[in-house]
Amino acid sequence: MKIKAAVFREPGVPFSVETLDLAEPRAGEVLVRVAAAGVCHSDWHLMTGATRHATPVVPGHEGAGVVAAVGPGVTRVQAGDHVALNWAPSCGACFYCLHDRPSLCDTYVGPIWAGAMMDGTTRLSQDGRPVYHFSALACFADHAVVPESCCVPLPRDVPLTVAALIGCAVTTGVGAVLNTAQVRPGSRVAVYGAGGVGLSIIMGAKLAGAGRIIAIDAHEAKGDMALSFGASDFLMAGPDTVGRIQGMTEGRGADYVFEAIGLPQVQEECLMAARPGGVIVLAGVAPMGSATNLPGAIITRQEKTVTGTYYGSANPARDFPLYAGLYRRGLLDLDRLISRTYPLERINEAYADMLSGEIARGLIVFEGA
Repeated sequence: MKIKAAVFREPGVPFSVETLDLAEPRAGEVLVRVAAAGVCHSDWHLMTGATRHATPVVPGHEGAGVVAAVGPGVTRVQAGDHVALNWAPSCGACFYCLHDRPSLCDTYVGPIWAGAMMDGTTRLSQDGRPVYHFSALACFADHAVVPESCCVPLPRDVPLTVAALIGCAVTTGVGAVLNTAQVRPGSRVAVYGAGGVGLSIIMGAKLAGAGRIIAIDAHEAKGDMALSFGASDFLMAGPDTVGRIQGMTEGRGADYVFEAIGLPQVQEECLMAARPGGVIVLAGVAPMGSATNLPGAIITRQEKTVTGTYYGSANPARDFPLYAGLYRRGLLDLDRLISRTYPLERINEAYADMLSGEIARGLIVFEGA
């Protein structure tokens, strides 16, 4: 079938909306009519060269839609199901899946980074030449063929725009709090970065009962957003940020410090913003090949814990419905996370708005969604 998709070809060159060929789903695969796809920094890392990937490639890793057709052997979903898309498919049988860490599944990691399906081939092409899939989804397109485990059914009363955010930002942020850090009630929390993931961390910290939530961002416009989502304080990033965090925490530093930006220098600052015995959680994806200098002497002598969180340490089959349920009960304010919507043809405008720092989350919304 012919589809419209945003295509990335090389760093620094804007996304182009093109007509591609999409093959029908094979065994264990699902054809999804995409309804909405989030405008996230992880796709933009292709544009800057921070993430390297086979090209041409269709980005888009935060999405939701309606199942249009299924390939042979598919049993988890059927045509008509509303699904949030999981960009970390899992086999259910490897070491990591059996230890409840499906986002670390080592069966899928090779094909995903090769931009292919599990059989090593692509379903996308143009003039007979392969076009690659980003993060197993390639959902900056009106239709996508994805592995069955990428599809998590959600109730129909959850808007597909909200379901798209559950597919990445919400699960990464809320999961970092509830799964990775397991924040305790009454804790002091600092969150570096108030984009989609950072605001989701703030919502997660509020849900966990944190006593004080300090948001830090380089964009002043993010202040009101952070406070409205549950932060108790907002700080503009600057040379005195650590000192101000310590001043708000009896001179000790935060119990938990979350980094949702992906810059080594910010990650290094997070170590200093945490109190002795505190926990630093790195949720932002740093550029490939970069290095973060975290002094071992400080980590040892002050007993600080530094941990990464990949997809919020989530089990999407369990956590997507959980977060959808919290949304339906009014405990996660996900509608307000959506600042602006755009048609696919305005994808470059959507990324310009994201980079301006003035919006929480933009969404590409497809006709008929």
